[in-house]
Amino acid sequence: MSTLMVQGTTSDAGKSTLVTALCRWLRRQGVTVAPFKPQNMALNSAVTVDGGEIGRAQAVQAQACGLPAHTDMNPVLLKPNSDTGAQVIIHGRAIGNMNASRYHDYKPQARQAVLASHQRLAGACQVVMVEGAGSPAEINLRANDIANMGFAEAVDCPVILIADIDRGGVFAHLVGTLELLSPSERTRVRGFVINRFRGDLALLQPGLDWLEQRTGKPVLGVLPYLQDFHLEAEDAIDRRQAAKTGERLRVVVPVLPRISNHTDLDPLRLHPQVELSFVGAGEAIPPAELIVLPGSKSVRADLDWLRQQGWEPAILRHLRYGGRLLGICGGLQMLGERLDDPHGLEGPAGASPGLGLLEFSTRLAAQKQLRNVRGRLCLEDAIVSGYEIHAGVSAGPALARMAVCLDDGRGDGAISADGQILGTYLHGLFEQPGACAALLRWAGLAQVREVDYHALRERDIERLADQVEQHLDTARLRQLCGLSS
Repeated sequence: MSTLMVQGTTSDAGKSTLVTALCRWLRRQGVTVAPFKPQNMALNSAVTVDGGEIGRAQAVQAQACGLPAHTDMNPVLLKPNSDTGAQVIIHGRAIGNMNASRYHDYKPQARQAVLASHQRLAGACQVVMVEGAGSPAEINLRANDIANMGFAEAVDCPVILIADIDRGGVFAHLVGTLELLSPSERTRVRGFVINRFRGDLALLQPGLDWLEQRTGKPVLGVLPYLQDFHLEAEDAIDRRQAAKTGERLRVVVPVLPRISNHTDLDPLRLHPQVELSFVGAGEAIPPAELIVLPGSKSVRADLDWLRQQGWEPAILRHLRYGGRLLGICGGLQMLGERLDDPHGLEGPAGASPGLGLLEFSTRLAAQKQLRNVRGRLCLEDAIVSGYEIHAGVSAGPALARMAVCLDDGRGDGAISADGQILGTYLHGLFEQPGACAALLRWAGLAQVREVDYHALRERDIERLADQVEQHLDTARLRQLCGLSS
């Protein structure tokens, strides 16, 4: 068994990408490898084979390893529900909401969960590939750290430090991070990877030589900036879209303050016939054929915010002019008549009126629903697969016109009598080609090209492994993984 950790100089430096790449690269060589992130703060999550939830990035990394996602791959998940607090999930199960101070006091217990999960993975695989969180040089977070060097010191593993040259200041990021580490932590860093480089490598070489001379540590390689590349974001919204021609469906998504599982929209963003727009605070909702209300970690607060933006009358106007409206999970709950949170699970206890577009109400229950599911859409009887992550229990007459008939015999969601409004608890709704095509036709696109989203994701995981083989020092990487050269 061996453990190798990837830490970054900043958030979004490329930690998730590099771990995914290394996982698939090792798998190609017949090495049994598992991904691991001790602590993750993200609102994009996935349901695991053992019925819990972890960050979506670790679920994608599990795919790179050829493994089903498991709660041991991300034992601590923090899902922010305010600017100062988060729902704390340990081994896939929510244990409650904590503010930063309370969670700091809880960290010794969280550390036990982290080390137990790592030990189980290490006993089952040749290599555990670990992803850090944020930066290891956050001085105010060093005490009881379980996300970066605190974990690396506890399990005595080597560390690769990755930095994003596309941001600028890459040498300052790398050298500055090292300077802020303790002597033992600095020794633990065995090399650097520079990410997202564009241009002539020869022009960068003098800087690489200086970096190695200054730090005494090798540059393990320089990864190029990949065009037309997609990997599900850990948290940040990816707004990039390739140029699209011909008939296009205009889709608008309000960016709620606590938007969750916005990776649901990735298949639409990547579809050649969809023009996807994320609309933020202070922006008017532009003309569109389809508005999608996405998931939310704080549905009542996000609905209040949506109203403050003046978007409720815009949604009603969109419907009057024949537009389609889709609600996913929290977005489904917003479509109903009432939202009750008697236990204060997502904020202050209380109730709020919904948009009143479908005749049902939702009550938040302490036990969260976590399921991977399959079924058929009410539209064209198309096969759909996805996952449920919600505390809400919805009931009312509108649900008799179900949006999805699940294979386990349950009905899910609702479609309005006039067919304009559809709501569902299913995340991953657009990932099956047939379901995506049926929904786009429902929204108004006459001739739909079917796109296999899973094939696109697999293609890009393979591309990442190719980059490891072409641009990184694979002999040194094998040594760091405890493998023979």
